[in-house]
Amino acid sequence: MRLRAPTVFEVKRFKRKLRSPLEWLGIRLGMLIFANISHRRLFRLCDALSCVLYAFDARGKKRALENLRQIFGGSGPMTRREEIIIRGSYRNMARTVGHVFWTSKLARERVAEVGEMSDVCREWLQREKQAVTVSGHIGCWEILAQLVHLEGLEMISVAKRIGSENTTAMLMASRRSIGEEIVAADGAFKSLFSAMKQGKSLGLLVDQPVPANKGGVWVRFLGRPMPVSAAPAFFSAKFKAPIVTAWSRPLKDGRYRCELINTYRPEEARDVWAMTQRCTRDLEGVIRRHPSLWVMNYNLYSNIPAEEDLDTLAEREAAHRS
Repeated sequence: MRLRAPTVFEVKRFKRKLRSPLEWLGIRLGMLIFANISHRRLFRLCDALSCVLYAFDARGKKRALENLRQIFGGSGPMTRREEIIIRGSYRNMARTVGHVFWTSKLARERVAEVGEMSDVCREWLQREKQAVTVSGHIGCWEILAQLVHLEGLEMISVAKRIGSENTTAMLMASRRSIGEEIVAADGAFKSLFSAMKQGKSLGLLVDQPVPANKGGVWVRFLGRPMPVSAAPAFFSAKFKAPIVTAWSRPLKDGRYRCELINTYRPEEARDVWAMTQRCTRDLEGVIRRHPSLWVMNYNLYSNIPAEEDLDTLAEREAAHRS
């Protein structure tokens, strides 16, 4: 009897099944160990783990180098400066994931201990009450919504699925430990719409590609076309809520400060493409200044624009330059 070769989908599903128990074990150990050590020891452990990940993540390093050179240019073998920046990116990513586990215990006390909100950001949020908050995977992005929650504002955030359903569920539980509301990215629109009707704020990360058939619009990110979520502009215009772009800056003492980048009035969001491009450029500015604080090993440019997409993008850019 002739055996049929497995399809690509079947191979990927089999690999996921093999990986699922390891993911579950890793998260359980992370919650057990990381939640019961000091913040200083957390950083030391995360830094060590980031070195291990850097050593074995060949595909991720390749993507990181490609994205880094999208910012600064370059070719050939990785330079020493590029290696330092990419190692810093892995370290920042590991510290942020560690923060999720660390704050799964005594969340309010720990977030207040290691995080603060700038006076400008606090005053703006308290004045507006409801807003669409936009950020990216820069600094400790997990602490942003936590700090907003400590300020007494109701916010709903979106998180993508990571690994298996069990893995995602455990990570979601850790992220919700402070009391914030988080929904899965798949099918999030209904939950976000309902939250805005109730007067809640939104927390959205927009530095990753979102296909046009899932609510993305083509903008230019780090000089290249990429489809980005239009959700911030849509919800801002629909519910007349202002947009604020922000990020969490790591401080020298190991703490984080939430800093405001820019704010936009709801009427500015009526031009969905222009607002999406503005938010993207706000984040891009921080990334260019602090590349080692950005998670750069994502496959950002996997979506290939059609000719009509490029033509539309060029027309929109020309219209806004005139």
